[in-house]
Amino acid sequence: MRNFHLAGRSTVHAQNAMVATSHPLAALTAIEVMRAGGTAADAAVAACALLGVIEPQSTGIGGDCFALIQPRGEGKIVAYNGSGRAPMAAKAEWYLERKIHAVPLTSAHAVSIPGAVDAWATILSDHGKFGLDTLLQPAIKAAEEGYVVAPRIAFDWKNWFDKLKKGTNTERYLLPHGRPAVAGDVIHQPELGKTLRAIAKDGRDAFYTGAIAQDMVETLRGIGGLHTLEDFAAHTTETTSPIGTLYKGLDVWQCPPNGPGITMLVMLNILSRFDLTKFPALSVERFHLEAEAARIAYVMREEHVGDPAHVKVDVARILAKEFADEHIGKIRMDRLLDLPNVAPPMNPSTVYISVVDKDCNVCSFINSIAQAFGSAIVSNKTGVLLQNRAGGFRIQPGHPNCIGPGKRPLHTIIPALVTKAGRAMMPYGVMGGQYQPVGQTHVLTNIVDYGCDVQEAIDMPRGLHYEGVYQLEDGVPATIVEGLKKIGHKTTTLVPPLGGAQAIWIDWDKGTLTGGSDPRKDGCALGY
Repeated sequence: MRNFHLAGRSTVHAQNAMVATSHPLAALTAIEVMRAGGTAADAAVAACALLGVIEPQSTGIGGDCFALIQPRGEGKIVAYNGSGRAPMAAKAEWYLERKIHAVPLTSAHAVSIPGAVDAWATILSDHGKFGLDTLLQPAIKAAEEGYVVAPRIAFDWKNWFDKLKKGTNTERYLLPHGRPAVAGDVIHQPELGKTLRAIAKDGRDAFYTGAIAQDMVETLRGIGGLHTLEDFAAHTTETTSPIGTLYKGLDVWQCPPNGPGITMLVMLNILSRFDLTKFPALSVERFHLEAEAARIAYVMREEHVGDPAHVKVDVARILAKEFADEHIGKIRMDRLLDLPNVAPPMNPSTVYISVVDKDCNVCSFINSIAQAFGSAIVSNKTGVLLQNRAGGFRIQPGHPNCIGPGKRPLHTIIPALVTKAGRAMMPYGVMGGQYQPVGQTHVLTNIVDYGCDVQEAIDMPRGLHYEGVYQLEDGVPATIVEGLKKIGHKTTTLVPPLGGAQAIWIDWDKGTLTGGSDPRKDGCALGY
């Protein structure tokens, strides 16, 4: 039960439909779409397209998309993999011959073919009532008529100013005053508006063929990229089934690899064998167990996960009880496991949108341009800010995540869906790059093991064991920090907030929806 003497948000409640997003205007747009008769999928696409304009450091049409959709909250769950591929000329040998041993994150080589627009079109074809012509209008209006910069977005603009100063076309498009945008600034992006208009008129083909694709290819090849028009024209979205595991009576679902949701499922398989309720939610023991489960799962991810269209990823073995058993017996409460130090190449930015409509269609939806402001490459004439998702590849022949022609990189973005006896209970996600599997685990265990409502679960202080250091938010009590140090954790206090969560809980008995939205972002949950 929330303590109303403490500062904090209340949960949001509704009977008909609900959305939780990282920006109030996106939440309002989603509600307006659903009030007009649109589905959860329609609402998610409209909100996401708008976020691609007003939250440019996190997402956009130059990025990728994953989604989990469950019709009427009790039908078959469908997973959408809208991640882009490397150019067909991107062979590991090409890079090694040029002494390139890691993909430079602000180079053309970091740009994989953006998958979001095709994913949106595919999802709408399967689950929407409206088309891109209607759903892109709020984004077009924001780009052409201007939008007001929100505080959390301004924080990122300032933090990544040096990157934008050095980027390709970013100073012209994203630094209109020669300085970072500040909260309250009005930003116009007419070129992006024109591009969105073309997609609204002619659909996904306007983006992947013709003048827009040609401009993206010319921009990238002009700075050394290997991209071709054929690479863009050949892009497709994969529609597949989710993967899942059971955690204390609830089924937890993720998109399969090359998505990294399997990382979170391995964490749950490990933590399910411990009685977390023996320890307070804010305790050394709870934070230590979460870190150890994460370290095991992240090592697994780095060693075994890649694009299953190119390498074998043995999902069944990784999610089997025996795989967790190999590690559970080694975990000690008084010291750390001796594990390899995993150092993934980047810490991306993302938007996550949770939606439930009046027919209880459930949409768990995530869209990202990878690192903040992506590659810092804006297409010459179109205003499209391109992702740097290919920076997630290794240039290491034989490794499952080695770059290769037409290959999809190991991703970081993961939409989640919790069900019980086949019925949707909670579409949710936690943005924040490498933090996402830990963040989803943290929020879910706050609810299941510690009895939090969705907002309390989101609000609770967080930590991420990353590159050998336990990064802890300043809300983690000093006594816990000291206790973690005593058992061998190197710790540091984070100044920026860690991740950003959105969640909706479905109460089938009462016929109500309960939403929570992360105060670490600008957004909110809204319902009607």
